[in-house]
Amino acid sequence: MFLSKRRVQLERTEYLTDGMTPEQAKKHKTKWLRIFDLCSSVATAIIIIFVVFTFVCRPTSVVGTSMVPTLQNGDWLITMPKSEYVYGDIVVVTQPNVHNEPLIKRVIAVEGQTVDINFTSGQVFVNGVELHEDYIADLTHTSSDVSFPLVVPKGKVFVMGDNRNHSSDSRTSGVGFIDTRYILGKATFRILPFGEFDIYENFNPGE
Repeated sequence: MFLSKRRVQLERTEYLTDGMTPEQAKKHKTKWLRIFDLCSSVATAIIIIFVVFTFVCRPTSVVGTSMVPTLQNGDWLITMPKSEYVYGDIVVVTQPNVHNEPLIKRVIAVEGQTVDINFTSGQVFVNGVELHEDYIADLTHTSSDVSFPLVVPKGKVFVMGDNRNHSSDSRTSGVGFIDTRYILGKATFRILPFGEFDIYENFNPGE
């Protein structure tokens, strides 16, 4: 009982020495606890966002017009990594290239498949079957320094932009085949402009 009274007296003396009554000191302590809780919440949110953007998905901006009409310059996309990529996937490529910048292109063929392009008629063939490409701006009339037909090597994909005659892609040796280890992920939907989410509305994988 005496120890308890002594402790209270010491605490009261300490508070008064600091210029605060016990009630004021309690409020002061509560304020700092609230600030600490807020900082902890913000730090936790930042860590969660970092993990999500690193391992789950990340926003990516479109630069240029090589994917018109599907994507426009300035669009923002959400990209998610995949274990494997297939025809029609719009992917973000970080493989070093002549442009020294990431590329956003569409997967046209995967490893083991044969790609052929008739640049006169503008037709694209994979394993001898013509692709029906409702997603492109124009037929594929522009060639480069890569010869066709060609077989996609193991672990790589062949990509092209939807704006076929204004795209630097696997038709040129400056880009070439894309090693799948350099694919950041598949663009799954558009977040800006808001409301135009579907970027695969003109793509039918069954065709």
